[in-house]
Amino acid sequence: MPNGDAEIFRRTYRKADGRNLFLYGYKEHALPPMAQTNDDISKGGELRWHPLRQEWNIYAPHRQNRTFKPVAADDPLAPSRPGSLPTEIPFEDFELAVFENKFTSLHIEAPAALDVTGVKTGQAKGHCDVIVYGPESHGDLNSIGQSKRRLLVAAWIDRYQAHYDQGHRFILPFENRGDEVGVTLHHPHGQIYAFPFIPDVQKRAANSFRSGFKLTELMETIRPDLEVTEAGGVSAFCPPFARFPYEVWLAPRKFSPGPWAMSKTEIDGFAHLLGDITRRYDAFFERETAYMLSLHAAPAGHEDDFHFTAQFYPLLRSKDRVKYLASVEQSTGVFTVDVMPDTAAKALRTV
Repeated sequence: MPNGDAEIFRRTYRKADGRNLFLYGYKEHALPPMAQTNDDISKGGELRWHPLRQEWNIYAPHRQNRTFKPVAADDPLAPSRPGSLPTEIPFEDFELAVFENKFTSLHIEAPAALDVTGVKTGQAKGHCDVIVYGPESHGDLNSIGQSKRRLLVAAWIDRYQAHYDQGHRFILPFENRGDEVGVTLHHPHGQIYAFPFIPDVQKRAANSFRSGFKLTELMETIRPDLEVTEAGGVSAFCPPFARFPYEVWLAPRKFSPGPWAMSKTEIDGFAHLLGDITRRYDAFFERETAYMLSLHAAPAGHEDDFHFTAQFYPLLRSKDRVKYLASVEQSTGVFTVDVMPDTAAKALRTV
């Protein structure tokens, strides 16, 4: 895997339970595997259509039994150790790892959906990955450093290409951080969902881009008041229509449908900003900031006009106040925002 100045290696390993594990690194990974479990793996849930909201939702009851806040000694994302219980990664060391989620919502071999009177159903075909940033049990997108962030972006790009080649319609890499978001595993990691359909939010965005909306023009219009910082031709800014207090988007100033189409300079800038915005949040709120981070690249068939963004949604409105998604937001989708975007941009810019 070429990666600008440094080559990145990928090792593909088939686990005892049949799931694939991919090990990414700047050095070839050649350690021998250790003891593994061979549990039965669920192959996803099912889809049901909500006729009033006009959207698909996933039903996966087996996820009720997924790992919930294990003690450090039982960290399933740590490297395996001699004499200890097997983990998800059956090697004593690694740089960055991606594996198929044991508690998957979507699966390429999803079972046929049940017949439900009055409701349209469908197979939950797709894919769910877990992406582990490193062997260390503590850390974040800032502390892992630029070299590891660059490796992370390379792994994202590789998984984007693999999932789109398999016929999936929309790929969402994301990270949940912090108890307020509901994180149940604190080992630094993210996830990737590959959907068999284009979710409603991304469908509306794709329609907007296809109808002529240009994010490049908006980014120029709102500078400098709403820009937090920039690096390598990538801007970090608070969108004027932000729904969360201190919401920040990252986007290349030139049109790009996804990280796979960005230049080395842009990718370096993007990787830097992933850490820099995390650092700014923690410094501004004076605590580890709970957030949701999601990457919005072009759905299949929309590569010509869908502009890539990475979107941070922090779950704090001040250092001791959580932004709860309460009745109005949940019932209508209409958000009430307590901090003006230009105020948020200025505050984060000065950190």
